[in-house]
Amino acid sequence: MKKIIALLLLAVVACAALPAQAEITEMRVPLGAGGFGFLPLHMMKHYGLIEKKAAETGLKLTVNWSNVGGPAVMNDALLSGSADFISAGPPAFLVLWDKTKGNAGVKGVAAMSSIPMYLNTHAEHLRTLDDIREDEKIAVTAVKVSIPAIVMQMYARQKYGAAETFKYDKYTISMQHPDGVVAMLTGNKQIAAHYASAPFHQRELKEANIRTIMNSDDVMGGATTFTMISTTTKFHDENPKAYAAFVAALKQSFEMIASDRKAAAEVLLDSMGGKGWTVEELAEMLKDPNTKYTTRPENVMKYATFMHEIGSLKNQPASIKDLFFADAEVSAGN
Repeated sequence: MKKIIALLLLAVVACAALPAQAEITEMRVPLGAGGFGFLPLHMMKHYGLIEKKAAETGLKLTVNWSNVGGPAVMNDALLSGSADFISAGPPAFLVLWDKTKGNAGVKGVAAMSSIPMYLNTHAEHLRTLDDIREDEKIAVTAVKVSIPAIVMQMYARQKYGAAETFKYDKYTISMQHPDGVVAMLTGNKQIAAHYASAPFHQRELKEANIRTIMNSDDVMGGATTFTMISTTTKFHDENPKAYAAFVAALKQSFEMIASDRKAAAEVLLDSMGGKGWTVEELAEMLKDPNTKYTTRPENVMKYATFMHEIGSLKNQPASIKDLFFADAEVSAGN
């Protein structure tokens, strides 16, 4: 009995002597698809905001920013462990949340931007989405799971009924925004329309023959989250300081954009290769009241409800709290 007690005491002492699991020293964050929706990430990178916020808590942290964009690639990066935080639109996030529920447990960290998307066209006959012809395509960032893909499904369901929900899916083609702009400006006959976000939308409208025939806020019934941040439950639980540093840096980036639009425009222009716009043009676009940077989700639950109804999600969240990690401002969203 004495030997058993002694062994138990040794085990207790050994466990007590083990150091707590150390947090990460390198954070990996893809920069996303580009444009205004991802500006906060570029602000965080340019000014080293995450590193500074981590240092305030005593955590020495470096950040590895990668030029990766697109929901499919981002999701793979997070699940493979090659990224710690990713950014995407609500539909792509919801698919990943649904897929990882009960295993990796991907949840939202915060919203990042609320910005409308605009369906622009150079085709004279295209006055509404209903005028699209069989041999024409609509450029979207990703078929089926991108914001415009879901928005067009909502539009079809509202106008034509449940049986026609996927009416416009066959017209969509995956294309990054810069390529979509080129298609619009060159009058590409096959690409009749492009669902664009700022500042690509504004660039297209400089051309006299290009006009907007629909925007996402009209279909969604108000301001809607455009980009948001997510991570795994494992990362959230094992790295509280690093997680908090990221959120604090994100919020600081919002404040910096609001206080100095010209400086923010310079960062954005640099991220886009330094051409295509002037700093003054981009700074003016940032004044648009429809362009908002906030951690509060807007209309994310509307996406979730719709996607569950059409079978894109197996699980239906009961509230916004099911989708995001606990945060007072985030929980006040919808």
